[in-house]
Amino acid sequence: MKTAEIKITVQLDDNNVPENLLWESTDSEIKEQVAVKSMMLALWDHNYKNSLRIDLWTKDMPVDEMKRFFYETLQTMGDSFLKATGEKLIVEDLRDYCAHFADKMGINTQG
Repeated sequence: MKTAEIKITVQLDDNNVPENLLWESTDSEIKEQVAVKSMMLALWDHNYKNSLRIDLWTKDMPVDEMKRFFYETLQTMGDSFLKATGEKLIVEDLRDYCAHFADKMGINTQG
């Protein structure tokens, strides 16, 4: 069995607010830590039948980039849900909502 490790480093200021987020993976071609401005990690706890989440962003994460990050996360959640369940109709509804979200947030989805 192959094993890969993902490591996330969170550098905090004196008030425990993230200043830097860094991630690396043993399975990546890039061998050094990569800086990011925001992350969302969701895990499913089978025993308790609930999700566990870690949502972090650095204090200098621009609001326009956060809006784009949420839009893209919603889109990729649709991709994952379709792949996992085959539920095409509800994913089409999610795509419609994503278009509405992008419109309301002023997100340019054309590039």
